[in-house]
Amino acid sequence: MTTAGNKARVWIGRILSVAVVIGAIALGVAVVYHTGYYPRTDDSEIFANFIGIAPQVEGPLVRLNVHDNEFVKKGDPLFEIDDRPYRYASEKAVSDQATLEGQISDERRRIAAQVSAVSVSEANIHSTEADVSRWAAAVEQARADVAAAEQAVSRARAEWMYASNNLHRVEPLLVKQFVTVDQVDRARTSEVAQAQSLKQSEAQLQQAQAALQATLAQEQRSKAILTQSKAQHQQSQNAVTTLEPLVNQRGAKASAIDTARYNVNNCRVYAPFDARVTNLTISEGAYAHIGQQVFTLIDARTWWAVANFREGQLERIAPGMRADVYVMSKPNVRFSGVVDSVGFGVTPDADVVGRLTPGLPDVKRMLNWVHIASRFPVRVRVENPPPELFRVSESAVVVIRGR
Repeated sequence: MTTAGNKARVWIGRILSVAVVIGAIALGVAVVYHTGYYPRTDDSEIFANFIGIAPQVEGPLVRLNVHDNEFVKKGDPLFEIDDRPYRYASEKAVSDQATLEGQISDERRRIAAQVSAVSVSEANIHSTEADVSRWAAAVEQARADVAAAEQAVSRARAEWMYASNNLHRVEPLLVKQFVTVDQVDRARTSEVAQAQSLKQSEAQLQQAQAALQATLAQEQRSKAILTQSKAQHQQSQNAVTTLEPLVNQRGAKASAIDTARYNVNNCRVYAPFDARVTNLTISEGAYAHIGQQVFTLIDARTWWAVANFREGQLERIAPGMRADVYVMSKPNVRFSGVVDSVGFGVTPDADVVGRLTPGLPDVKRMLNWVHIASRFPVRVRVENPPPELFRVSESAVVVIRGR
């Protein structure tokens, strides 16, 4: 009975040993299959976009509305810079623009007066040209009057000479009584009358000649006035200015106002998105400089788990696949995720290809048997992450579940 019991125990032990070996082999095969088709890595970190908040204007901080590690909503005020210098600059820019508009109005009135002066000079030219034409006609009339007076003098002289000759001819005949005394008296009277008519004609000729000289003088004077009017017209035309130099300044003045108002608005900085404030090392009263970072905002809208998978596992990973994410601060909670992208480049190993210019993700290789496999980052977007739990660079575990 004892020998039979020992044999039974031996067989049971052998059966259990074989079962354990077979179970271990099956479990190993299952693990290899599972890790092959559902890649898993604990070389992962939680990641989110973050930006450095730096002011676009400089000045003392008069109000700081946030604290380090505080959660802020989009549009919440972050801090405020003393805006008095920028408000003064804005008021000055508005005043400069108003001054320019006043100058444009004054110049517009001045130009209107100059244009009016041109019109007046043009009217003077037309009036003077009419005077010149009128005096030219008067000169022609005076010359005609002189010519008529000369003809009258010639006619009167001819008649006087005839009367004088007739008198000298009949006077000797009176002694011989070939003519009567009455005939001699009529001849003498006619000679006296013709002499008076000649003197009158000569006087009229002198008067017509004087009128001609006066008319010629008036004509020359009107021509001189015409020349002066044309010179004044040219001068008034040259004096007319343009608004273009002043109007061209409007753009610069408007730009100065926009810039000043832009600076005033930038004195108050607001959260551009839902975020977590971090690395806040400044307080109210400090002087903020343009472009100098005040603190950092972590974008809390989207979180990723950046998992570094070995290159041999990448054929099982593709964008759109489902994934499970576990964070070390709460490893018993599973978060769902989606593969956003699979990396296509990392910094080459300096021992293999030498030192290259940086610009790719630098993923450290880990010893894997003999060959050190490259690891490529896979970005997994976490769905509905709790903002109070996730932190940048927090350790995580990622399991790819496939499609």
